[in-house]
Amino acid sequence: MPVYKNEKNGTWYVMARYVDWRGERKQKCQRGFATKKEAQEWERQFQLQKKADIDMTLESFCKLYEKDVRPRLKLNTWLTKEHIIQTKILPYLGNRKLSEIKAKDVIDWQNEIRTLKTPGGKTLSPTYLRTIHAQLSSIFNHANRYYDLNINPAKKAGTMGMEESKEMLFWTKEEYLQFAEAMMDKPLSYYAFEMLYWCGIREGELLALTPADFDFEAETVRINKSYQRLKGEDVITSPKTRKGNRTIKMPKFLCEEMQDCLKMYYDLKDSDRLFPVSKHYLFSEMDRGCKAMGVKRIRIHDLRHSHVSLLIDMGFTALAIGNRVGHEAEKITYRYAHLFPSVQTEMANRLDMVFMIH
Repeated sequence: MPVYKNEKNGTWYVMARYVDWRGERKQKCQRGFATKKEAQEWERQFQLQKKADIDMTLESFCKLYEKDVRPRLKLNTWLTKEHIIQTKILPYLGNRKLSEIKAKDVIDWQNEIRTLKTPGGKTLSPTYLRTIHAQLSSIFNHANRYYDLNINPAKKAGTMGMEESKEMLFWTKEEYLQFAEAMMDKPLSYYAFEMLYWCGIREGELLALTPADFDFEAETVRINKSYQRLKGEDVITSPKTRKGNRTIKMPKFLCEEMQDCLKMYYDLKDSDRLFPVSKHYLFSEMDRGCKAMGVKRIRIHDLRHSHVSLLIDMGFTALAIGNRVGHEAEKITYRYAHLFPSVQTEMANRLDMVFMIH
């Protein structure tokens, strides 16, 4: 076995040889093992990975899983998965062989996860428990589909937690106008909230906007990217969904306001962010405005709900609204059904008509 001792510092290292997916012979050197046994175990797991042998540990398989799925995911999506894997899965099941983990083991793991507490001392929410289990199941599904694992033990054990329906808050137009008045002392904040409320765009979409996205002749704004702050760096990604790529028609007053916004900058390039602030900044400004005007506190994302509810109240269809905010019409109908007050009445009236014809 290609395990050697570094006589200078007393550590062990591995010279592992393997054949890659192109059929080419390769060699990998891994250093810094405290004992020969640790070096031999690393080499054994490495060779199992290269052979895609399901007798490898779950921890070793997760490295393959990352290599397979990470290139297809947005960075923020992968970081969420990685956090769950590193903190909620591997500390409990990481040393177990992938092929030996049974449904009963998953049930025991679920019971352990249910006892965990947040830094504030609360138990994990049902929605988060469901997300954690879904990640474990996703790993086993990947092993089942591509690495010949016979069964997904997480699926057999059944899920834990449940998806909670979050309360949907929104402002009326009057409430928003009250809030906006408090923002007028900070033009950047005012223009940011104007875009959020009157266009219904997502927070990340707002923070990714550049001067090049606006066409004031056509009175439109282009939404084709999203901003995230990840690991201390500004990251621009594609929109959250496929329908997120869209062009929004702006009301004339908003076009005029955004032209005024652009004039605030001395040297703004077409590719520069128009709102070079953080999500925390918007959160703080929301707090400030609500306290100043006595308006009920809603989340930043609830401004999007407020825009949709305004359009529903104005009589627009779910299809038209969905195209504007980047959602499928079915999702608009499902999420905002309680805001379509005329639908039930219309259904009853048409059923009356059917009965009378009969």
